[in-house]
Order: sequence, then structure tokens, then C-alpha cells
Amino acid sequence: MVTNVLVANRGEIARRVFATCRRMGLGTVAVYSDADAAAPHVAEADAAVRLPGNTPAETYLRSELIIEAALAAGADAVHPGYGFLSENADFAQAVLAAGLVWIGPPVEAIEQMGSKVASKKLMDAAGVPVLAELDPAEVTDAHLPVLIKASAGGGGRGMRVVRELADLQPQIEAARREAESAFGDPTVFCERYLETGRHIEVQVMADEHGVIWAVGERECSIQRRHQKVVEEAPSPLVQRIPGMRKRLFEASRLAAGAIGYTGAGTVEFLADEAGEFFFLEMNTRLQVEHPVTEQTTGLDLVRLQLDVAAGGHLAAEPPLMHGHSIEVRLYAEDPAQDWQPQSGPVHRIDIPSVAAEFDLLVRPGVRLDTGVVDGSVVGVHYDPMLAKVISYGENRGEAARLLAAALQRAEIHGLVTNRDLLVRVLRHPAFLAGDTDTAFFATHGLDTLAAPLASEADEALSIVAAALADAAANRKAAKVAGGLPSGWRNLPAQSQRKSYESRISGIHEVAYRFGRNSVTVEGHDGLGVLEVTPDRVVLAIPGERGPVRRQFSVARYGDLICVDSPLGPVAVRRLPRFSDPADQVATGSLLAPMPGSVIRLGAEVGSQVVQGQPILWLEAMKMEHTIAAPAAGVLSALNVSVGQQVDVGTVLAVVEPAEEQE
Repeated sequence: MVTNVLVANRGEIARRVFATCRRMGLGTVAVYSDADAAAPHVAEADAAVRLPGNTPAETYLRSELIIEAALAAGADAVHPGYGFLSENADFAQAVLAAGLVWIGPPVEAIEQMGSKVASKKLMDAAGVPVLAELDPAEVTDAHLPVLIKASAGGGGRGMRVVRELADLQPQIEAARREAESAFGDPTVFCERYLETGRHIEVQVMADEHGVIWAVGERECSIQRRHQKVVEEAPSPLVQRIPGMRKRLFEASRLAAGAIGYTGAGTVEFLADEAGEFFFLEMNTRLQVEHPVTEQTTGLDLVRLQLDVAAGGHLAAEPPLMHGHSIEVRLYAEDPAQDWQPQSGPVHRIDIPSVAAEFDLLVRPGVRLDTGVVDGSVVGVHYDPMLAKVISYGENRGEAARLLAAALQRAEIHGLVTNRDLLVRVLRHPAFLAGDTDTAFFATHGLDTLAAPLASEADEALSIVAAALADAAANRKAAKVAGGLPSGWRNLPAQSQRKSYESRISGIHEVAYRFGRNSVTVEGHDGLGVLEVTPDRVVLAIPGERGPVRRQFSVARYGDLICVDSPLGPVAVRRLPRFSDPADQVATGSLLAPMPGSVIRLGAEVGSQVVQGQPILWLEAMKMEHTIAAPAAGVLSALNVSVGQQVDVGTVLAVVEPAEEQE
């Protein structure tokens, strides 16, 4: 009998499992790295055990430390979550050998599916349609493009698309390094890459008594870097092709039965528009996107995992699907800058209309599963996902509307995120029509989809609100004559001026003047200022049919100003009145876009470089990031060495442009 569960994971994953454990009256144990010491999952557990170190290799991938933690804290079962050691057969065997209950499938099933190379051969023999695996040493021009994949993991780590044969070996080496860092196994393989296709997966659940459920399918076609961004159930493609769901479910039950599977698992397929599909892999664990299946079936999949692990029986048939659910992954990343991950503090995360957290919605609404809270810090050692935001509606259109509205109104302060892109995807005509495939971003233009929700004019109004709120905050903090308006004079005077920098549109200067009964803002004729406080500004915006009242919420964190309104979120940095010459950087400087570790150098000081040539590589958030020359020229300075940790904004190198040498 299970009474006390250790979750061998972190963040949102651990919090999700803990939530079900609490509903079942079970005890909970957390493990944490030094970087996660203040994380919410640690505070929420009944007991927590430190894993010394920061990186996954030092902490969450150390099976012996996790088992010691379980025994020390009195846990009698281990739930692996998803990621890290969740599909590691040796870890599962070690858990069982220690006398603990393994909340997962049999070790043999993990071994069989743990190698994507071996699993494809097994599924092919069982009659499940597959894409042929290619030996990297045998790939020729005729096979291109090909996809390099990590044999032991997923989530986009260790994945590379290769379209030129000359790029194959360097990309294989990079994929091996990422796979080793993320999963502890550098094995990779190749397969034919389909430029477009539908990523369809089936949730399976099996007990120890021979019952195998195909619970429902999910579509996860909208991806970036082969990592899912938007997931939904049921699949729009499957919904419109007669008989496809039946064939998918039969293939999935066949796959699970072929390996004697028990517990929760997912069989993933790549499908075309005609409804043909090919086996990709079987994930022998719970999936990140499991909430959309929970919402459309009414099942708590973690509860079922715990029941099955304790020897429980499943009913003869799973419940039928109902309604529609969509999940988006809210990442700390900048899609407009090649999905560049972000790190730093989350000052505020508040998503309105959330009716449930880590739990089922009983009526149309929004659910939140998150690993961060106000004040959390996103570091460089782990995936930059902040939260999963999930909607449930009676139909697909309602689910999309609910989710887009909640995301647009969300207050997310401190980091650049993919929120605006998610909203634009959810409202895109192609998405609403169900026309989603793995090339969605390429087809519809990442630059368009990643554009800010606030237009240039709306951003300018938000910055006016920021300036007026700043003025009110200054007056409130004044020790003398704090009740007088900002910049008040007996006679007409010059406007007050404040400058702000937007990462989107550059520097804005706001000039305003307080009169006896009004406020005048230069460049905004007819703008009415109805209310100004340090955290709220109400403007009357002129228009052809009369003024429209708009409210702006303003929050400040040092020089970071965050303005939220129905027009869209805006974040700017307040500029000092006078700049420090020491802050200037040389032309051609390559700045670190994020904190990370230098893992490789690609050029030497004094060497000639061409535009786009890799100068060095950074590792951050379990991914490699290339720092390339911005222009042709000479590498005049290289300020870092391999193994060095750097902060965001660090000058890594300087490329003296060719024209400056003439």
C-alpha cells in the first residue's frame, strides 16, 4: 500500500503529482537542487531532501541520491514525473531493488521503449506502421532532409534537422552533447524528415490484470524546435477523418500489449492529411500535455497511475471524450529572437479567470499548472517553461477563445515570454479552422505570429501611462509638498520629460505638463487624463466617434515598468536622465543573450571571420546556443574561455567590421 510518495522531479511536474497525492491523503516528499532551494514544490511537500549541486547531472539525474532521499524521508513509493529519469530503466530497477514502489511501467517495457531505434523495430514487428530508422553513417543526399533524434529522450533536446550533407556530422555531435547533458545518454539516430505533418498521440492506461485503455488522442502539431507549444484534445484531424480514431486506438493498444505495458503511457504518431500515420515513439511515462486528456475524459491520470501501481483494476472501458481542451506552454523565451530562452526573476504571474490549479475543471474555464509563483527565479540549468495554461470548452472555438482571453489579460512581469505568440496562434484563422501542422510557424510567418499584441500606437499610450504613474509615484514619495501635482508651477512652464526604452520599438520620450485642471501630453492631442495614481492611470483616448476610456495598470520593479491593459501588455525600462559613458560598448561587441556556460570556441583572436560564422557556443537551459559574428571582419577580442560562466550582457567577443579596417 502506498502512503508516502517521493517525486523524483521538480517544478510544475512535482507540484502536479503532489496535488493528487494531497487529494488522496498521501504524504509527499520533494527533492531539490541548490538552485531550487526556494522553489514552490519544495515548500509544498511534507518533507524535502537536498541534492547538492545545480545542474541535472549533479542532481536530478543522480538515481542513487534520489533513492537515498526516499529512504531518508520515509517514502514508500517513487513517482518519476516526466523528463529526467522518468524513462530510465536502471533507475526504475534501482527503486524496486530498494524495496520502494515504482509508479510507472515494468522495467522491461521501459527498456524496450527506451531506445527509439529498438522500439521502432519492435513496433514494426508487431504490425504498427513506422518510419524507417537511418544509420547516420549511411545517410546520403538522397535521404535529405533527415531528422537527428536522441534515442533516450525527447522534448526537443538532441534534435536537429539536416538539409545539407556537410552539416550532418557537426549536427550529430551537437545533438549528442545535448542528449548527454539532458538524459545522460549520447545515443542518436536519424530518420526521414517530413517537412509538414500532424503530430498525433494516444494516451494509454493499462493495469496488471490485462485491461488496456486507449483513453483519447491529442494533437500536438504546433511545435518550435521539435518541442510542443500548443496541445489539444481531441485532434481536429482525427475528428474529420472517418475511422481514423479507431485505427489509432487499435495501433496504440497493440503497441502497449506487445510490451506487456502497465500504467500511463503515450504512443506518438506522425500523420498526414489523408489520415495515414507512422509510429514515432512510445513515452513510458505521463506526458506534459496530459491535462487536455484529463479535461476531456474527467479522469485524474496521476490518481490512476497510483491506483495501478498499487495493483488496482481499471474498468473494462474508458470514459468517452467530451468537449474540447487546449493547453499552451508558457515559456520564458523570445520567439522573435530565434526562441532565445530568458532567465531572471518572475516578479508577478497572475492569470485571470483561473478556476482550478492542478485539478479538473467542472465547467468551461481555465486551469493553471505552474512551477513558479511571484518572486520565483528562472535559472539557466533547467527548461524555461513557466506554466501550462489549459482551457476547457464545450467546443473547440470556445476553448480557444477562453484561453486567448485569459493569456491576453494575464499579468506576467519580469521576463520576456511567448505569451503574445500564443494568443496570436489561438486567434489565427488557420488554427481556428483546424489547419495545424508541424510547419505552422514557417507557413504563417514567425515574425507575424511573434509580433506584440499592443500596436505601436497602443504601446505609445501605455508608455504615457507609465510616465504619468511614475510622476504620481514620485509625488507620493516626496517628503515636501507631496500633495502638489508633479512639475507644478504658478506660471506656464516647460514640459516634464521622461525617457523609456522598449525592446520592441526603441527609445520613447514622454513630455507632459500638469495644469490647474488638466494634463497635456505632447504628441497626443485631445488625450484626456481622467485619473492618475502610482499604479493606475485612466485615459480618455480621442477618436472619430468620440473619446474611449481606457484603464492601465502600472507596476514597477527598479527601472522595469510593466503596463497592462486590454490593448496588450507593454514592458519598458526607465532610462536615467544622464547616461554613464562607461556603459557604452564597442561596435561589433557580441553580448551574452542569457546567462550560461561557454562550452566551445570557434575562432581565435586576430582571425578573419565572415558574417554568421560561429564564434562560440553557450549552454543554457539544457540547450546549445550559437553566438555568431554579426558581420565580416577581424575577431579583435575574445573575453571568455571554455567552462566560464557568463551573465546576460557580458561582452563575450568583439568583431571589428571589415569597413572599419580600411
